[in-house]
Amino acid sequence: QLQLVQSGGGLVQAGGSLRLSCEASGRTFSSYAIAWFRQAPGKEREFVAGISRSGGTSYYVDSVKGRFTISRDDAKNTAYLQMNSLKPEDTAVYYCAISQMSSFIIKTPSYEYNYWGQGTQVTVSS
Repeated sequence: QLQLVQSGGGLVQAGGSLRLSCEASGRTFSSYAIAWFRQAPGKEREFVAGISRSGGTSYYVDSVKGRFTISRDDAKNTAYLQMNSLKPEDTAVYYCAISQMSSFIIKTPSYEYNYWGQGTQVTVSS
């Protein structure tokens, strides 16, 4: 069983930066790929970024490429999402997630993920 606890987020002006953290319990954290999703009001949850087991591969949705960076520290059982040059359209609740069926392949559909963090609000003001 995995539990994911998120921290970070908050209110920032456009152009600012935030870092989200996702700490996992359980010894198998390093075995899986990790992803970040977001959900804005009235919209479906969308894939934002993912990183494979061991961190060798990362993948981003086009709208955040060059601005967001996903990383992981397996010694700390923690994944991060560094968000720079934030835009008002980045406003959403952000979730980290793990799929037990995903290690070296990063899956993008949310239904592929069976462990989720509690979500954290990111609000970007214009």
